[in-house]
Formats: sequence, C-alpha cells, structure tokens
Amino acid sequence: MYKLCFYVPESHLDDVKKAVFGAGGGRIGAYDSCCWQALGQGQFRPLEGSQPYLGQVGQLERVAEWKVELVVADELIHDVVKALKRAHPYETPAFEVWRLSDMVF
Repeated sequence: MYKLCFYVPESHLDDVKKAVFGAGGGRIGAYDSCCWQALGQGQFRPLEGSQPYLGQVGQLERVAEWKVELVVADELIHDVVKALKRAHPYETPAFEVWRLSDMVF
C-alpha cells in the first residue's frame, strides 16, 4: 500500500479528490473516499517558460491550498497519480508517494 499526499487550491479540491477516488484511491477496508485534509499556505515563483495557473512569471505567489492525504493499493498507484495530474489545475502539481509497511499483529 502507498500513501499519497498532494496540495491543491480550494477551487479544485473536490474535483481532484473525485478523480483520485474514482481511480481507486482512498479505500480502507469496507470504506471508500477516505482521506485527511488540512488547509495551509503554499508558495512558488513561476520561472521563464512556465504557464502558471496562478501568479505571474518572476513573482512570488502565496496561495491557500489544501493538503490531502490518502492511501492507495499497490496495483492502483500509477492510475491514481495519473488521475491526480489530469484533474489538477497546476502545470506541475506538488505531490508525494510513500510506500507503507504492512503491520501484522
């Protein structure tokens, strides 16, 4: 299993979550659409050659963004990341993928 974490502006929060859930992310046992999210502030500066969704080339931009975390089954991680990238408004969305250990008790 993997843990996927991504950052998204509020304007696209529901659309991106719907896309990753639709691709199979966020399933835990007999539940789906599971995630944890928190509001924070991101920052970036678009460089020459970029086509930013927000901000202007060469200027530092700060924006309210949601951090969303969810689990993804091994066999679905590639499809879920592809769905995230397709639904996300940013040219280069920030995300992390972590491999999780399987704990047996």
